[in-house]
Amino acid sequence: MRTKLSSSAIWEDTIGYSRAVRVGNIIEIAGTAAVKNGEVVHTGDPYNQTLYILKIIDHVLKQLDAKLEDVVRTRIYLKNVNDWEEVGRAHGEYFSKIKPVSTMIAVSSMINQEMLVEIEATAIIS
Repeated sequence: MRTKLSSSAIWEDTIGYSRAVRVGNIIEIAGTAAVKNGEVVHTGDPYNQTLYILKIIDHVLKQLDAKLEDVVRTRIYLKNVNDWEEVGRAHGEYFSKIKPVSTMIAVSSMINQEMLVEIEATAIIS
């Protein structure tokens, strides 16, 4: 069984993707940025953008009958590599006990220049 969850982002239909897809006990959550109603929130603040993103991911998991403890991987994309400590601190506030595998990568740009962080997650419901 395949369950798709939409974010209602304007580019979701154009690009052809879902916010999250659950197949069986596996959930993949697409790259998530700190966006509310089409606008980037916490501009210039990588720490609070990360917290906002992780709240979205937590909400998505709950909608798909999962929880943060089911997350086995995160992928973090940074616009500025120097933000790694602030982003890592926020990530640690959510995952310090869960400790999923994680990758942090600096990229040359984001789809919106106010986005400083984007995070993907994989969860396996046990």
